Amino acid sequence: MRVLIVEDEVRLAEALGEIMKGQRYTVDIVNDGEDGYDYAMSDVYDVIVMDVMLPKMNGFDIVRKMREEKNQTPVIMLTAKDDTADKIKGLDCGADDYLTKPFVPGELLARIRAISRRQGEVVMDELLFEDLVLNLSNYTVSCGKNSINLGPKEFDILKILMSNPNIIVSKEDLLVKVWGALSDAEDNNVEVYISFLRKKLAHIKSKTVIATVRKVGYRLEVEAC
Repeated sequence: MRVLIVEDEVRLAEALGEIMKGQRYTVDIVNDGEDGYDYAMSDVYDVIVMDVMLPKMNGFDIVRKMREEKNQTPVIMLTAKDDTADKIKGLDCGADDYLTKPFVPGELLARIRAISRRQGEVVMDELLFEDLVLNLSNYTVSCGKNSINLGPKEFDILKILMSNPNIIVSKEDLLVKVWGALSDAEDNNVEVYISFLRKKLAHIKSKTVIATVRKVGYRLEVEAC
């Protein structure tokens, strides 16, 4: 899952980011409203966690503009005010949920999971493609009786490819979804991890290969006999 945190309290934002990374979420953090709006409108996030009181543009205005632009990414708003009028205003602007500071991190994580389910996310234990089985709970990929552990980025890349079996996934998409929009990672980082994955698929004797589509990206294919 990919989460955007828009919060001007830097220490809180970083603490939330670490908690979410512990859940294996991919996290981007920005600290003002204008950047929050720009990142939100990239439409690559599954959930946005956003403070109400932000410099440059407040959370109410961000959500209102998002909805006017037909961006329906779920938003959980955070506020230091336990004020029913503010909660009503946030929900009327288009927010999906509201949480008052201070809060227990576990409650925020539970609300993120609940919003994801409401948005139609299907909770699965495995992804399948041809002779490959990707176990989503223990980060292994299997072919028949053979299996191998994957590192976090290898897992994320293979999950994206297996979730989009008939689509060419660009390097740019992989960089944003796996490394994050704020990362300094470049194309060669993707190429290195694709190489690692290819070796692991060969090791478990899978007929599935990661094909390079020149100047476009990657997709899964079955190797010709």
